[in-house]
Amino acid sequence: MANLVRSIKLSAPAEEVWGRIGPFGALADWHPAIDRCTVEGEGVGAVRTLRIMGGAEVKERLEAQDDGARSATYAGVEIPLPVTDYRGTLTVAPEPDGGCTVTWQATFEPDGVPEEMATQMIAGVFDSGLDGLRSLFGG
Repeated sequence: MANLVRSIKLSAPAEEVWGRIGPFGALADWHPAIDRCTVEGEGVGAVRTLRIMGGAEVKERLEAQDDGARSATYAGVEIPLPVTDYRGTLTVAPEPDGGCTVTWQATFEPDGVPEEMATQMIAGVFDSGLDGLRSLFGG
């Protein structure tokens, strides 16, 4: 099982950042590679369909959400990358200076490609999203 963790420090308060990125259907609002996001259902078990720029689609299911802890975990249902058993978690933690740290982590099994290649693909998705947050909130 591969594990990837990426973090970014932002100058905005944790509550403000979570308010923008915490809703399960909000990914298209801050990730520059996501053209559109639709959600079927509510709360745990809801499924979001993400349309990537260029037309590919990703489906993910909400596994857990804790707004108090500013954390959400989701599982890949249909992912157009060579991975299986994908599970991701997005967390926003307050910092003493009034800013916050956003951590995005995932576990997955590479499928037909070396682990390093699968990890680089997921890292590209994470890094692009975190750069989008830096553009919105300052880093």
